[in-house]
Amino acid sequence: MHLRSILAAALLTVAFTDVRADDPATFDVGALKFQRPASWSWIPVNSPMRKAQLKIAGKEKDQAADITFFHFGPGSGGGVDANAKRWIAQFQSKEGAAKVEPQQINGTKVTVVSTEGAFNSGMPGGPTTTLSDYGLLGAIIENPEGDVFVKMTGPAALVKEQHKAFMDFIASAVAPKK
Repeated sequence: MHLRSILAAALLTVAFTDVRADDPATFDVGALKFQRPASWSWIPVNSPMRKAQLKIAGKEKDQAADITFFHFGPGSGGGVDANAKRWIAQFQSKEGAAKVEPQQINGTKVTVVSTEGAFNSGMPGGPTTTLSDYGLLGAIIENPEGDVFVKMTGPAALVKEQHKAFMDFIASAVAPKK
């Protein structure tokens, strides 16, 4: 029986390794192509609404930030303002922390949404779990083929630490095609 357990564990390890080897370095969400940084992990998704998900490991092994991607097609998804307000409403934000900042990145209109405080994690309309000292950094990328919604949530310190990498990641997806 012990040999079977060892064999089963070895097979699971091989299967897990094979799945990890197939993790995409690039992936499409709507009309955009994203280049996944090597240090960001690919998380398989099984929701028709969620188009992709990544995880950024923190310095502490139990800390991580999640980056989720949504695309609903042209004229769908609720628009920039409604989504920015909904994202911020998921937080009991610290005073003055909530920001909605329209920008032009590589000629593309991108609205950057950020806040920090207590995060009510969970599906809209369902039960939530309150996570203290969390941060949000999101980008709503406007596109004629439908807006792309990219949202990072995690421990506030980790989200702040990843701010530049996240913005570089967004900029590379909206870079002019050569």
